[in-house]
Amino acid sequence: MALRGADLEQGAALAGVTVEAARTDALSNLRAGAARLSQLATDAKVERGDLAAWAPVVAQLSGITNPEAQAEHVHREVYAVINQGAVALNQDGSVAASLEPVQVEAKFERPQVRAMAAGPDYGAAIWRPSPNYNSRPTGSTGDPSMIIIHTCEGSYSSCWSWLTNSASGVSAHYVVNESGSEVSQLVREASRGWHIGATYDCGLNGSKECWLNGVSANHFTIGIEHGGYASQSSFPAGQIDASAKLSCDIARDNAIIKDSYHIVAHGRLQPATRTDPGPNWPWSTYISKINSYCGATTPAGEIIIDSNSANNDASKARFSTAGAWTAGYSAGYYGSGYYYAATEAISAPATFEFYLPTAQTRTVDAWWVAGTNRSATAPFIAYNASGAEVGRVSVNQQTNGGKWVQLGTYSFSAGWNKVQLSRWTTPGYVVMADAVRVR
Repeated sequence: MALRGADLEQGAALAGVTVEAARTDALSNLRAGAARLSQLATDAKVERGDLAAWAPVVAQLSGITNPEAQAEHVHREVYAVINQGAVALNQDGSVAASLEPVQVEAKFERPQVRAMAAGPDYGAAIWRPSPNYNSRPTGSTGDPSMIIIHTCEGSYSSCWSWLTNSASGVSAHYVVNESGSEVSQLVREASRGWHIGATYDCGLNGSKECWLNGVSANHFTIGIEHGGYASQSSFPAGQIDASAKLSCDIARDNAIIKDSYHIVAHGRLQPATRTDPGPNWPWSTYISKINSYCGATTPAGEIIIDSNSANNDASKARFSTAGAWTAGYSAGYYGSGYYYAATEAISAPATFEFYLPTAQTRTVDAWWVAGTNRSATAPFIAYNASGAEVGRVSVNQQTNGGKWVQLGTYSFSAGWNKVQLSRWTTPGYVVMADAVRVR
């Protein structure tokens, strides 16, 4: 019942249950909510047989103070259920409870019909700006590299109204409603939202991005809240679908890896105090939908070798370096960062290996982060599985950064072939080993 503060305490006392039970036990929570709602109706002298007349106390119990959000909560959430009816099922599919539809018009001001500004980063969202944000830090720790999935622990309208209230001291970048029919953007993606109270610990997240350890997770994340609760047994298909479209858009615009280590549960990164979005968030379906909407399904036969071996399929892709290479994270990298090294007359390359079951002719692309200190003659050399050179090309890494650039088409043999980035070229620069694609 989203009971908080005085409503929780008074409801528990009226229902004859403890505050802790009202907070944590479903039946006690419902009884406390009903008792508190009944008390508010008595105080307001509501005619109890008139369902429409209950609307003002429904709004009062919600704790929502924003008038627009109150109207949405009353008409589009509570009274929409009364009008449409509802069915709750047991785990075996049998009916646990049902509410027959009753046509009733709430005696409460309706939501205003007006043009809503589109979200500045996501055109399908409504722009409801929150004052609760600040600037991201400069440098790589401020580049968005993860999306955090939250549940509101309440309704959509109560969620966005609270997150846009300066008194709350919290915010998120987006909120998705229960049905998926509406999304609100509250904070620009380039700004730092206040949605997670934890510093990053890669030990909680599959040992991914450990270079961010000890950094405030708000610095490099984008937060999506969802109307609903971590305790619910399932999430509406429409909500998951709308959220996946949003996550695809965020990931595509910010070069975020689309997997469950970079699109991650709030509860994973802040387990001491949070569990959302809960055990029943459909992660496999969700990540699959994100990749589908982004067109990120890897074409049959295509192999990507990332400079972070954790992102590679070890049965067909691997990466290694020889000599002094340094990890880097400037904006525009593929996967989880890159490696760079000074150019000099030395045989100490970065090696991208890939396995082919048969001899094949393949096209090879490379990805790097461009910059003025990059080599204009970075040498990429392709070898077949027997170690024979099959082609080489020099590329200008001062340009064409943040995208796939074709190196050439070569004839490879069955087994482990490789593409090496050499450092042996004009001194005074660096070469960038980020990712190689074989197609």
